[in-house]
Amino acid sequence: MGVDLEERMAALGASLADQESKHAEALAGARGFAERIHARVASLLERFHAAALARAPQLEISQSPVRTDDKHLRAVEFELARGRHRAIVTVKSKGEITLVGPFRLGKTEGPCRSFPVDAEAEIEAALGDFLVEFIEEAAHP
Repeated sequence: MGVDLEERMAALGASLADQESKHAEALAGARGFAERIHARVASLLERFHAAALARAPQLEISQSPVRTDDKHLRAVEFELARGRHRAIVTVKSKGEITLVGPFRLGKTEGPCRSFPVDAEAEIEAALGDFLVEFIEEAAHP
């Protein structure tokens, strides 16, 4: 009885891997772009922390590693957090970045702003507004 289930699971794994392997290159591109944005945000947070944490350590913002997106199988994300406040950066394999939030845990995610990954100037400007809005909301719960 157990062997049949094991064979079914192996067949399912192989079938899904065949299906998803077609998206590997695009997903690797999304991950590379997300890693660059992650590094940019980390650098900006270092500047914020250097100016803020000595006098107000409660303002510390955490940044998760880049990981597979919670909602979209062919996307990656990372999260910013302070207390119950969250913001998410999602990069989809179809060449789009979405800035989600800020929002509070337990509440509806949003607002969302999406851009093509080649819209560098727009992304940089929106990323600045996104971070400022998140930090200001997180600092005034």
